[in-house]
Amino acid sequence: MALLLFSGQFAFAQQPDTVAVSEKDSILQQLVNDSTTQSQAVKAQKAKLADTAKTHSVATATWLSVAFPGLGQIYNRKYWKLPIIYAALGTTVYFIVENNNSYRFFLNGFYEIQATPEDDLFLGFYDERQLIELQNIYRKWRDLNIILAGLTYALNIIDAHVDAHLYHYNIDEDLTLRWNPTLIQGPGYPTMGLSLKLELK
Repeated sequence: MALLLFSGQFAFAQQPDTVAVSEKDSILQQLVNDSTTQSQAVKAQKAKLADTAKTHSVATATWLSVAFPGLGQIYNRKYWKLPIIYAALGTTVYFIVENNNSYRFFLNGFYEIQATPEDDLFLGFYDERQLIELQNIYRKWRDLNIILAGLTYALNIIDAHVDAHLYHYNIDEDLTLRWNPTLIQGPGYPTMGLSLKLELK
């Protein structure tokens, strides 16, 4: 009788420990399942990006920017770059026109002072040497802005080309080095642990 009573007490004492271990295993397994689900979602997103890569053409983005500045950026969905491109081109074109007008103005004045010195517009203000210097200054500024406009146009093409190449890459804030919960098989029952995963993109 005493032996039966001792056995019953021992079994009763072991039951809470068994229940606690079972609950712990259930929690750990749920954490691992959540981690697996998250990993599968990341893989699905990468597969979607790979499918998009097949339809996004680098050549199309490049030729669109060649045809008209900014179209390649629109194709690459980099809309925020449009104001920068058009501001740079608009500024250079404006100074090209203004400097060319000033150059032509002083050039015509030089011709007039050569033809009719007594009726010259610049009589008493500029002599021939000064008019030649002003022509050279405005011509240099005009040519400089033509070069800057050409560089802006070229950078617009290069930017669209590079962006199209990088269109498929995952460059969000997700880290490639991540900690994930995992189960470690210990003596008797599994215990909770952490695993370090390095993903090369």
